[in-house]
Amino acid sequence: MNNKNNFLKQLQKIVAVVFMICLFVVKVNAQVKSTLPNIVYILADDLGYGDVFANNPESKINTPNIDKLAAQGMRFTDAHTTSSVCTPSRYSIMTGSYPWRSRLPIGVLRGYSRTLINPQQQTIANLLKTKAYQTGVVGKWHLGLDWVLKDAFKDSINPNYNKDNMYGIRDEMNPTQINFDKAPTAGPLSQGFDYSYILPASLDMPPYCYLENDQLTELPTGFTPGNKLESGYTGPFWRPGLMSPSFDFVNVLPTFTNKAIAFIQKQEKSKNPYFLYFPMPAPHTPWMPIDKYKGKSKAGEYGDYVMMVDDAVGAVLKILDSLGMSKNTLVLFASDNGPYWRENFVAEFNHKSAGEFRGMKGDAFEGGHRVPFIVRYPGKVKAGSVSNAPTTLANLMATCAELIGNNAPEFITADSYSILPILTGKATIVKDQPAIINSSSKGFLNIKKDNWKLITKLGSGGFSAPVEITPKPGEPIGQLYNLATDINEQHNVYDQYPEKVKELTSLLEKIKSTPANQKIKIQE
Repeated sequence: MNNKNNFLKQLQKIVAVVFMICLFVVKVNAQVKSTLPNIVYILADDLGYGDVFANNPESKINTPNIDKLAAQGMRFTDAHTTSSVCTPSRYSIMTGSYPWRSRLPIGVLRGYSRTLINPQQQTIANLLKTKAYQTGVVGKWHLGLDWVLKDAFKDSINPNYNKDNMYGIRDEMNPTQINFDKAPTAGPLSQGFDYSYILPASLDMPPYCYLENDQLTELPTGFTPGNKLESGYTGPFWRPGLMSPSFDFVNVLPTFTNKAIAFIQKQEKSKNPYFLYFPMPAPHTPWMPIDKYKGKSKAGEYGDYVMMVDDAVGAVLKILDSLGMSKNTLVLFASDNGPYWRENFVAEFNHKSAGEFRGMKGDAFEGGHRVPFIVRYPGKVKAGSVSNAPTTLANLMATCAELIGNNAPEFITADSYSILPILTGKATIVKDQPAIINSSSKGFLNIKKDNWKLITKLGSGGFSAPVEITPKPGEPIGQLYNLATDINEQHNVYDQYPEKVKELTSLLEKIKSTPANQKIKIQE
Protein backbone atom coordinates (compact mmCIF):
# COMPACT_ATOMS: atom_id res chain seq x y z
CA MET A 1 0.00 0.00 0.00
CA ASN A 2 2.87 2.33 0.92
CA ASN A 3 4.57 1.61 -2.39
CA LYS A 4 1.35 2.48 -4.20
CA ASN A 5 0.99 5.76 -2.30
CA ASN A 6 4.62 6.65 -2.95
CA PHE A 7 4.14 5.92 -6.62
CA LEU A 8 1.06 8.13 -6.79
CA LYS A 9 2.86 10.98 -5.03
CA GLN A 10 5.81 10.70 -7.40
CA LEU A 11 3.45 10.64 -10.38
CA GLN A 12 1.67 13.75 -9.11
CA LYS A 13 4.98 15.55 -8.79
CA ILE A 14 5.99 14.52 -12.30
CA VAL A 15 2.64 15.65 -13.70
CA ALA A 16 2.95 18.97 -11.87
CA VAL A 17 6.46 19.54 -13.21
CA VAL A 18 5.41 18.66 -16.76
CA PHE A 19 2.41 20.97 -16.44
CA MET A 20 4.61 23.86 -15.27
CA ILE A 21 7.04 23.28 -18.12
CA CYS A 22 4.19 23.24 -20.66
CA LEU A 23 2.72 26.37 -19.14
CA PHE A 24 6.11 28.09 -19.33
CA VAL A 25 6.56 27.08 -22.98
CA VAL A 26 3.07 28.33 -23.85
CA LYS A 27 3.74 31.65 -22.12
CA VAL A 28 7.09 32.07 -23.86
CA ASN A 29 5.52 31.27 -27.25
CA ALA A 30 2.68 33.67 -26.55
CA GLN A 31 5.17 36.39 -25.66
CA VAL A 32 7.16 35.70 -28.84
CA LYS A 33 4.03 35.80 -31.00
CA SER A 34 2.81 38.99 -29.37
CA THR A 35 6.00 40.74 -30.43
CA LEU A 36 5.72 39.63 -34.04
CA PRO A 37 3.73 41.91 -36.33
CA ASN A 38 1.18 40.86 -38.86
CA ILE A 39 2.44 41.52 -42.39
CA VAL A 40 0.28 42.70 -45.27
CA TYR A 41 2.01 43.04 -48.65
CA ILE A 42 -0.11 44.84 -51.25
CA LEU A 43 1.28 44.57 -54.77
CA ALA A 44 -0.22 46.62 -57.58
CA ASP A 45 0.16 45.37 -61.14
CA ASP A 46 1.76 47.78 -63.66
CA LEU A 47 1.33 50.86 -61.46
CA GLY A 48 3.74 53.66 -62.31
CA TYR A 49 5.90 55.60 -59.86
CA GLY A 50 4.34 58.81 -61.13
CA ASP A 51 0.75 57.62 -60.81
CA VAL A 52 0.95 58.03 -57.04
CA PHE A 53 0.26 61.63 -56.11
CA ALA A 54 2.62 61.44 -53.12
CA ASN A 55 5.44 60.72 -55.58
CA ASN A 56 4.29 63.08 -58.30
CA PRO A 57 2.22 66.19 -57.48
CA GLU A 58 1.69 66.58 -61.25
CA SER A 59 -0.21 63.27 -61.40
CA LYS A 60 -3.61 63.47 -63.07
CA ILE A 61 -4.89 60.70 -60.78
CA ASN A 62 -6.08 61.07 -57.20
CA THR A 63 -4.61 58.41 -54.89
CA PRO A 64 -5.72 59.52 -51.40
CA ASN A 65 -5.42 56.14 -49.71
CA ILE A 66 -1.93 55.39 -51.01
CA ASP A 67 -0.94 58.97 -50.12
CA LYS A 68 -2.32 58.46 -46.60
CA LEU A 69 -0.28 55.29 -46.27
CA ALA A 70 2.81 57.30 -47.23
CA ALA A 71 1.95 59.98 -44.68
CA GLN A 72 1.71 57.29 -41.99
CA GLY A 73 4.90 55.48 -42.96
CA MET A 74 8.06 55.65 -45.05
CA ARG A 75 8.07 56.42 -48.76
CA PHE A 76 11.00 55.18 -50.84
CA THR A 77 12.12 57.23 -53.83
CA ASP A 78 14.68 54.75 -55.21
CA ALA A 79 12.95 51.36 -54.97
CA HIS A 80 13.19 48.93 -57.86
CA THR A 81 11.76 45.69 -59.06
CA THR A 82 14.26 43.05 -60.15
CA SER A 83 12.61 42.81 -63.53
CA SER A 84 10.56 45.17 -65.66
CA VAL A 85 7.82 42.56 -66.19
CA CYS A 86 5.48 40.50 -64.02
CA THR A 87 6.60 36.90 -63.45
CA PRO A 88 10.31 37.46 -62.77
CA SER A 89 9.56 40.38 -60.47
CA ARG A 90 7.14 38.25 -58.42
CA TYR A 91 9.65 35.43 -58.34
CA SER A 92 12.08 37.73 -56.52
CA ILE A 93 9.47 38.88 -54.02
CA MET A 94 8.65 35.28 -53.15
CA THR A 95 12.20 33.87 -53.10
CA GLY A 96 14.60 36.74 -52.46
CA SER A 97 16.57 35.79 -55.57
CA TYR A 98 17.18 37.59 -58.84
CA PRO A 99 15.01 36.13 -61.62
CA TRP A 100 17.90 35.25 -63.90
CA ARG A 101 18.76 32.52 -61.38
CA SER A 102 15.47 30.76 -62.19
CA ARG A 103 14.59 28.36 -65.00
CA LEU A 104 13.07 31.30 -66.88
CA PRO A 105 15.72 34.05 -66.90
CA ILE A 106 13.89 36.00 -69.62
CA GLY A 107 10.16 36.45 -70.17
CA VAL A 108 6.94 35.69 -68.34
CA LEU A 109 4.80 32.65 -67.68
CA ARG A 110 1.24 32.28 -68.97
CA GLY A 111 -1.92 30.90 -67.47
CA TYR A 112 -1.17 27.31 -68.46
CA SER A 113 2.46 27.43 -67.34
CA ARG A 114 3.97 25.12 -64.75
CA THR A 115 5.29 26.45 -61.46
CA LEU A 116 8.54 28.39 -61.69
CA ILE A 117 9.56 27.99 -58.05
CA ASN A 118 11.39 24.70 -57.53
CA PRO A 119 10.11 22.37 -54.77
CA GLN A 120 13.32 22.69 -52.76
CA GLN A 121 13.35 26.49 -52.96
CA GLN A 122 12.33 28.45 -49.88
CA THR A 123 9.76 31.23 -50.09
CA ILE A 124 8.80 34.15 -47.90
CA ALA A 125 5.75 32.15 -46.81
CA ASN A 126 7.96 29.23 -45.74
CA LEU A 127 10.12 31.63 -43.74
CA LEU A 128 7.21 33.17 -41.86
CA LYS A 129 5.65 29.80 -41.09
CA THR A 130 8.73 29.00 -38.98
CA LYS A 131 7.29 31.52 -36.48
CA ALA A 132 3.73 30.20 -36.68
CA TYR A 133 2.45 32.81 -39.13
CA GLN A 134 -0.81 32.01 -40.87
CA THR A 135 -0.07 32.68 -44.52
CA GLY A 136 -2.45 33.65 -47.29
CA VAL A 137 -2.29 34.85 -50.88
CA VAL A 138 -5.22 36.51 -52.62
CA GLY A 139 -4.98 37.83 -56.17
CA LYS A 140 -2.92 37.40 -59.31
CA TRP A 141 -0.41 34.56 -58.89
CA HIS A 142 1.51 34.43 -62.20
CA LEU A 143 4.17 32.05 -60.89
CA GLY A 144 2.77 28.94 -62.54
CA LEU A 145 0.69 25.95 -61.49
CA ASP A 146 1.50 22.30 -62.06
CA TRP A 147 -1.64 21.48 -64.00
CA VAL A 148 -2.37 17.75 -64.28
CA LEU A 149 -2.08 16.31 -67.77
CA LYS A 150 -4.51 13.88 -69.29
CA ASP A 151 -3.21 10.31 -69.29
CA ALA A 152 -2.46 10.36 -73.02
CA PHE A 153 -0.08 13.31 -72.59
CA LYS A 154 1.74 12.49 -69.34
CA ASP A 155 4.96 11.79 -71.20
CA SER A 156 5.20 15.54 -71.86
CA ILE A 157 6.62 16.00 -68.34
CA ASN A 158 8.37 12.61 -68.18
CA PRO A 159 12.10 13.27 -67.56
CA ASN A 160 12.97 10.81 -70.32
CA TYR A 161 11.23 13.04 -72.86
CA ASN A 162 11.62 16.37 -71.09
CA LYS A 163 15.25 16.30 -70.04
CA ASP A 164 15.57 20.05 -69.62
CA ASN A 165 12.38 20.17 -67.51
CA MET A 166 11.22 23.16 -69.52
CA TYR A 167 7.88 21.97 -70.84
CA GLY A 168 5.37 24.45 -69.49
CA ILE A 169 8.11 26.92 -68.59
CA ARG A 170 9.64 28.07 -71.86
CA ASP A 171 6.24 27.69 -73.52
CA GLU A 172 2.94 27.19 -71.76
CA MET A 173 1.17 23.83 -71.69
CA ASN A 174 -1.43 22.97 -74.30
CA PRO A 175 -4.80 23.47 -72.57
CA THR A 176 -6.38 20.63 -74.57
CA GLN A 177 -3.94 18.28 -72.82
CA ILE A 178 -4.81 19.44 -69.29
CA ASN A 179 -7.22 17.54 -67.04
CA PHE A 180 -9.05 20.39 -65.30
CA ASP A 181 -11.08 17.92 -63.22
CA LYS A 182 -7.97 17.40 -61.10
CA ALA A 183 -6.34 20.00 -58.89
CA PRO A 184 -2.86 21.20 -59.85
CA THR A 185 -0.17 19.30 -57.97
CA ALA A 186 1.85 22.41 -57.16
CA GLY A 187 0.95 26.03 -56.53
CA PRO A 188 0.65 28.42 -53.59
CA LEU A 189 -0.14 25.65 -51.08
CA SER A 190 3.04 23.76 -51.97
CA GLN A 191 5.05 26.97 -51.57
CA GLY A 192 4.17 27.83 -48.00
CA PHE A 193 0.69 29.33 -48.13
CA ASP A 194 -2.05 28.05 -45.82
CA TYR A 195 -4.76 29.71 -47.88
CA SER A 196 -4.96 30.90 -51.47
CA TYR A 197 -7.55 32.44 -53.75
CA ILE A 198 -5.93 33.24 -57.06
CA LEU A 199 -6.11 34.03 -60.74
CA PRO A 200 -3.50 31.88 -62.56
CA ALA A 201 -1.86 34.76 -64.44
CA SER A 202 -2.68 38.27 -65.67
CA LEU A 203 -6.28 39.30 -66.17
CA ASP A 204 -5.72 39.38 -69.94
CA MET A 205 -4.37 35.78 -70.10
CA PRO A 206 -6.47 32.61 -70.17
CA PRO A 207 -7.67 30.57 -68.43
CA TYR A 208 -10.03 33.05 -66.83
CA CYS A 209 -10.94 31.29 -63.60
CA TYR A 210 -10.34 31.26 -59.86
CA LEU A 211 -8.59 28.65 -57.78
CA GLU A 212 -9.18 28.44 -54.04
CA ASN A 213 -6.61 26.40 -52.13
CA ASP A 214 -5.30 25.10 -55.47
CA GLN A 215 -8.76 23.86 -56.50
CA LEU A 216 -10.74 25.36 -59.36
CA THR A 217 -13.88 27.02 -58.03
CA GLU A 218 -15.53 26.42 -61.41
CA LEU A 219 -14.26 24.48 -64.41
CA PRO A 220 -13.18 26.60 -67.40
CA THR A 221 -15.75 25.12 -69.75
CA GLY A 222 -16.62 28.44 -71.36
CA PHE A 223 -14.75 30.40 -74.01
CA THR A 224 -14.18 34.08 -74.73
CA PRO A 225 -13.15 35.36 -78.18
CA GLY A 226 -11.14 38.07 -76.46
CA ASN A 227 -11.78 41.78 -76.30
CA LYS A 228 -10.32 44.86 -78.00
CA LEU A 229 -7.64 42.77 -79.64
CA GLU A 230 -6.72 45.68 -81.91
CA SER A 231 -6.05 48.07 -79.01
CA GLY A 232 -2.33 47.39 -78.73
CA TYR A 233 -2.60 45.81 -75.27
CA THR A 234 -4.40 48.79 -73.74
CA GLY A 235 -7.92 49.65 -72.65
CA PRO A 236 -10.35 46.77 -72.00
CA PHE A 237 -8.07 44.26 -73.74
CA TRP A 238 -7.93 40.54 -73.04
CA ARG A 239 -6.86 37.52 -75.07
CA PRO A 240 -9.17 34.76 -76.35
CA GLY A 241 -9.30 31.52 -74.42
CA LEU A 242 -11.00 29.28 -71.89
CA MET A 243 -12.97 30.77 -69.03
CA SER A 244 -15.30 29.70 -66.26
CA PRO A 245 -18.90 30.38 -67.34
CA SER A 246 -19.59 32.82 -64.51
CA PHE A 247 -16.27 34.69 -64.74
CA ASP A 248 -16.78 38.46 -64.78
CA PHE A 249 -13.78 40.59 -65.76
CA VAL A 250 -15.17 43.78 -64.26
CA ASN A 251 -15.58 42.33 -60.78
CA VAL A 252 -12.24 40.59 -60.41
CA LEU A 253 -10.58 43.35 -58.37
CA PRO A 254 -13.63 43.74 -56.05
CA THR A 255 -13.74 39.96 -55.62
CA PHE A 256 -10.09 39.80 -54.60
CA THR A 257 -10.46 42.80 -52.29
CA ASN A 258 -13.35 41.13 -50.49
CA LYS A 259 -11.40 37.87 -50.18
CA ALA A 260 -8.40 39.74 -48.76
CA ILE A 261 -10.63 41.45 -46.22
CA ALA A 262 -12.22 38.11 -45.29
CA PHE A 263 -8.77 36.58 -44.69
CA ILE A 264 -7.87 39.43 -42.32
CA GLN A 265 -11.19 39.16 -40.49
CA LYS A 266 -10.64 35.43 -39.99
CA GLN A 267 -7.39 36.16 -38.16
CA GLU A 268 -9.04 38.44 -35.60
CA LYS A 269 -9.29 35.81 -32.85
CA SER A 270 -6.12 33.93 -33.73
CA LYS A 271 -3.17 34.08 -31.36
CA ASN A 272 -0.80 33.67 -34.28
CA PRO A 273 0.45 36.49 -36.48
CA TYR A 274 -0.48 36.40 -40.16
CA PHE A 275 1.01 37.22 -43.53
CA LEU A 276 -1.28 38.31 -46.35
CA TYR A 277 0.18 38.66 -49.82
CA PHE A 278 -2.34 40.65 -51.87
CA PRO A 279 -1.12 40.88 -55.49
CA MET A 280 -3.87 42.86 -57.17
CA PRO A 281 -4.60 42.24 -60.88
CA ALA A 282 -4.78 45.98 -61.58
CA PRO A 283 -4.16 48.45 -63.11
CA HIS A 284 -2.82 45.90 -65.63
CA THR A 285 -5.08 45.41 -68.64
CA PRO A 286 -7.96 45.06 -69.12
CA TRP A 287 -8.52 48.62 -67.91
CA MET A 288 -12.09 48.13 -66.73
CA PRO A 289 -13.12 50.40 -63.86
CA ILE A 290 -16.62 49.82 -62.54
CA ASP A 291 -19.19 52.58 -63.15
CA LYS A 292 -18.43 54.32 -59.85
CA TYR A 293 -14.96 55.29 -61.11
CA LYS A 294 -15.57 56.01 -64.79
CA GLY A 295 -14.52 59.54 -65.70
CA LYS A 296 -13.24 60.31 -62.21
CA SER A 297 -9.59 60.82 -63.17
CA LYS A 298 -7.93 62.97 -65.79
CA ALA A 299 -6.01 60.04 -67.29
CA GLY A 300 -8.71 58.09 -69.11
CA GLU A 301 -9.68 54.48 -68.42
CA TYR A 302 -6.28 53.78 -66.96
CA GLY A 303 -6.48 56.63 -64.47
CA ASP A 304 -9.99 55.62 -63.45
CA TYR A 305 -8.76 52.08 -62.87
CA VAL A 306 -5.87 53.37 -60.73
CA MET A 307 -8.42 55.18 -58.57
CA MET A 308 -10.23 51.86 -58.14
CA VAL A 309 -6.93 50.31 -57.08
CA ASP A 310 -6.42 53.12 -54.58
CA ASP A 311 -9.84 52.43 -53.05
CA ALA A 312 -8.98 48.73 -52.76
CA VAL A 313 -5.89 49.74 -50.77
CA GLY A 314 -8.11 51.93 -48.63
CA ALA A 315 -10.52 49.06 -47.98
CA VAL A 316 -7.69 46.88 -46.65
CA LEU A 317 -6.37 49.67 -44.44
CA LYS A 318 -9.89 50.34 -43.16
CA ILE A 319 -10.45 46.75 -42.03
CA LEU A 320 -7.11 46.79 -40.21
CA ASP A 321 -8.21 49.95 -38.40
CA SER A 322 -11.67 48.63 -37.56
CA LEU A 323 -10.27 45.42 -36.05
CA GLY A 324 -7.61 47.27 -34.05
CA MET A 325 -4.83 45.56 -36.00
CA SER A 326 -3.11 48.55 -37.56
CA LYS A 327 -0.71 49.18 -34.69
CA ASN A 328 0.79 45.70 -34.90
CA THR A 329 0.70 45.28 -38.67
CA LEU A 330 3.54 45.95 -41.06
CA VAL A 331 1.99 47.11 -44.34
CA LEU A 332 4.05 47.19 -47.52
CA PHE A 333 2.82 48.63 -50.80
CA ALA A 334 4.59 48.32 -54.14
CA SER A 335 4.14 47.67 -57.86
CA ASP A 336 5.55 44.68 -59.74
CA ASN A 337 7.08 46.86 -62.50
CA GLY A 338 6.61 50.16 -64.27
CA PRO A 339 3.45 51.19 -66.14
CA TYR A 340 2.41 50.28 -69.67
CA TRP A 341 1.99 53.91 -70.63
CA ARG A 342 3.11 54.85 -74.11
CA GLU A 343 4.30 58.28 -75.22
CA ASN A 344 1.04 58.96 -77.05
CA PHE A 345 -0.80 58.63 -73.72
CA VAL A 346 1.63 61.03 -72.08
CA ALA A 347 0.82 63.54 -74.80
CA GLU A 348 -2.94 62.90 -74.79
CA PHE A 349 -3.49 63.19 -71.04
CA ASN A 350 -0.45 65.21 -70.02
CA HIS A 351 0.12 62.52 -67.42
CA LYS A 352 3.53 60.95 -66.79
CA SER A 353 2.73 57.56 -65.35
CA ALA A 354 6.43 56.84 -64.78
CA GLY A 355 6.99 60.30 -63.34
CA GLU A 356 10.19 62.02 -64.39
CA PHE A 357 11.79 58.74 -65.43
CA ARG A 358 12.45 57.51 -68.95
CA GLY A 359 10.68 54.47 -70.37
CA MET A 360 7.87 52.20 -69.27
CA LYS A 361 7.10 48.60 -68.36
CA GLY A 362 9.53 46.14 -69.92
CA ASP A 363 12.33 48.68 -70.35
CA ALA A 364 15.81 48.74 -68.88
CA PHE A 365 15.32 52.46 -68.28
CA GLU A 366 14.22 53.69 -64.84
CA GLY A 367 10.56 53.96 -65.83
CA GLY A 368 10.49 50.20 -66.32
CA HIS A 369 11.56 49.23 -62.83
CA ARG A 370 11.60 52.20 -60.42
CA VAL A 371 8.30 51.78 -58.59
CA PRO A 372 6.26 53.22 -55.74
CA PHE A 373 7.24 51.57 -52.47
CA ILE A 374 5.75 52.49 -49.10
CA VAL A 375 6.09 50.83 -45.70
CA ARG A 376 3.94 51.53 -42.63
CA TYR A 377 4.61 50.10 -39.18
CA PRO A 378 3.23 52.36 -36.43
CA GLY A 379 5.65 53.04 -33.61
CA LYS A 380 8.56 51.52 -35.54
CA VAL A 381 8.58 53.42 -38.85
CA LYS A 382 8.47 57.19 -38.55
CA ALA A 383 5.33 58.65 -40.06
CA GLY A 384 5.88 60.86 -43.09
CA SER A 385 9.50 59.80 -43.52
CA VAL A 386 11.24 59.47 -46.87
CA SER A 387 14.16 57.22 -47.80
CA ASN A 388 16.39 57.75 -50.82
CA ALA A 389 18.17 54.43 -50.28
CA PRO A 390 18.36 52.22 -53.36
CA THR A 391 16.52 48.96 -52.67
CA THR A 392 14.81 46.13 -54.52
CA LEU A 393 11.68 44.10 -53.86
CA ALA A 394 13.93 41.05 -53.44
CA ASN A 395 14.89 42.49 -50.06
CA LEU A 396 11.63 41.31 -48.50
CA MET A 397 13.10 37.91 -47.57
CA ALA A 398 16.07 39.26 -45.61
CA THR A 399 13.99 42.02 -44.04
CA CYS A 400 11.43 39.54 -42.70
CA ALA A 401 14.17 37.16 -41.58
CA GLU A 402 15.66 39.92 -39.42
CA LEU A 403 12.23 41.04 -38.28
CA ILE A 404 11.25 37.61 -36.92
CA GLY A 405 14.75 36.62 -35.83
CA ASN A 406 15.33 33.67 -38.14
CA ASN A 407 18.85 33.57 -39.55
CA ALA A 408 18.72 29.95 -40.70
CA PRO A 409 20.98 29.37 -43.72
CA GLU A 410 18.19 27.95 -45.87
CA PHE A 411 16.59 31.41 -45.97
CA ILE A 412 19.76 33.31 -46.88
CA THR A 413 20.06 34.33 -50.53
CA ALA A 414 22.74 36.21 -52.40
CA ASP A 415 20.32 38.87 -53.55
CA SER A 416 18.24 39.80 -50.50
CA TYR A 417 19.37 42.38 -47.94
CA SER A 418 17.46 43.66 -44.95
CA ILE A 419 15.98 47.16 -45.03
CA LEU A 420 14.77 46.88 -41.42
CA PRO A 421 17.51 49.23 -40.12
CA ILE A 422 16.34 51.84 -42.63
CA LEU A 423 12.72 51.40 -41.59
CA THR A 424 13.57 51.84 -37.91
CA GLY A 425 15.79 54.86 -38.51
CA LYS A 426 19.05 53.13 -37.61
CA ALA A 427 20.56 53.35 -41.09
CA THR A 428 20.24 55.33 -44.28
CA ILE A 429 21.58 52.73 -46.74
CA VAL A 430 21.04 49.01 -47.23
CA LYS A 431 23.99 47.42 -45.44
CA ASP A 432 26.26 45.15 -47.51
CA GLN A 433 24.09 45.44 -50.65
CA PRO A 434 26.73 45.56 -53.41
CA ALA A 435 24.45 46.99 -56.10
CA ILE A 436 20.97 46.53 -57.50
CA ILE A 437 20.26 44.69 -60.73
CA ASN A 438 17.26 44.65 -63.03
CA SER A 439 16.48 42.62 -66.13
CA SER A 440 14.34 44.01 -68.93
CA SER A 441 11.68 42.04 -70.77
CA LYS A 442 14.22 41.19 -73.49
CA GLY A 443 16.90 40.19 -71.01
CA PHE A 444 18.99 43.38 -70.96
CA LEU A 445 20.67 43.51 -67.56
CA ASN A 446 21.35 46.79 -65.86
CA ILE A 447 23.33 47.33 -62.70
CA LYS A 448 23.22 50.39 -60.47
CA LYS A 449 25.75 51.33 -57.82
CA ASP A 450 25.67 54.71 -56.14
CA ASN A 451 24.53 57.08 -58.90
CA TRP A 452 25.99 55.11 -61.79
CA LYS A 453 23.89 52.82 -63.94
CA LEU A 454 25.17 50.45 -66.62
CA ILE A 455 22.88 48.85 -69.23
CA THR A 456 24.57 45.97 -71.04
CA LYS A 457 23.15 46.73 -74.50
CA LEU A 458 21.81 49.60 -76.60
CA GLY A 459 18.08 50.32 -76.79
CA SER A 460 15.25 50.01 -74.27
CA GLY A 461 15.36 46.24 -74.06
CA GLY A 462 11.62 46.32 -73.57
CA PHE A 463 8.54 47.94 -75.09
CA SER A 464 9.81 51.42 -75.95
CA ALA A 465 11.26 51.96 -79.40
CA PRO A 466 13.96 51.36 -80.38
CA VAL A 467 14.08 48.06 -78.50
CA GLU A 468 17.59 47.03 -79.50
CA ILE A 469 20.25 48.90 -81.43
CA THR A 470 23.17 47.20 -83.14
CA PRO A 471 26.21 49.39 -82.54
CA LYS A 472 28.20 50.55 -85.52
CA PRO A 473 31.99 50.22 -85.54
CA GLY A 474 33.48 52.62 -83.02
CA GLU A 475 30.19 53.22 -81.20
CA PRO A 476 29.57 52.21 -77.57
CA ILE A 477 28.16 48.72 -77.10
CA GLY A 478 26.23 49.58 -73.95
CA GLN A 479 24.85 52.47 -71.95
CA LEU A 480 26.21 54.27 -68.91
CA TYR A 481 24.34 57.01 -67.10
CA ASN A 482 25.18 59.21 -64.13
CA LEU A 483 21.78 59.47 -62.51
CA ALA A 484 22.95 62.22 -60.18
CA THR A 485 23.15 64.62 -63.12
CA ASP A 486 21.06 62.78 -65.71
CA ILE A 487 18.02 61.22 -64.02
CA ASN A 488 16.24 61.07 -67.41
CA GLU A 489 18.98 58.88 -68.93
CA GLN A 490 19.49 61.15 -71.92
CA HIS A 491 23.30 61.26 -72.07
CA ASN A 492 25.09 57.98 -72.63
CA VAL A 493 28.61 58.43 -71.24
CA TYR A 494 29.73 54.84 -71.86
CA ASP A 495 32.81 55.90 -73.85
CA GLN A 496 33.75 58.75 -71.52
CA TYR A 497 34.13 56.60 -68.39
CA PRO A 498 35.73 53.29 -69.40
CA GLU A 499 36.93 52.61 -65.84
CA LYS A 500 33.39 52.94 -64.50
CA VAL A 501 32.13 50.61 -67.25
CA LYS A 502 34.84 48.10 -66.31
CA GLU A 503 34.02 48.37 -62.61
CA LEU A 504 30.29 47.84 -63.04
CA THR A 505 30.73 45.08 -65.63
CA SER A 506 33.08 43.24 -63.28
CA LEU A 507 30.69 43.65 -60.35
CA LEU A 508 27.77 42.40 -62.43
CA GLU A 509 29.70 39.29 -63.41
CA LYS A 510 30.76 38.71 -59.82
CA ILE A 511 27.17 38.87 -58.59
CA LYS A 512 25.99 36.59 -61.39
CA SER A 513 28.66 34.01 -60.56
CA THR A 514 27.92 34.04 -56.81
CA PRO A 515 25.85 30.98 -55.78
CA ALA A 516 22.24 31.82 -55.02
CA ASN A 517 22.56 30.81 -51.37
CA GLN A 518 25.74 32.77 -50.59
CA LYS A 519 26.36 36.42 -49.93
CA ILE A 520 28.68 38.16 -52.31
CA LYS A 521 31.97 39.31 -50.82
CA ILE A 522 33.23 42.64 -52.05
CA GLN A 523 36.84 43.64 -51.50
CA GLU A 524 37.07 47.30 -50.68
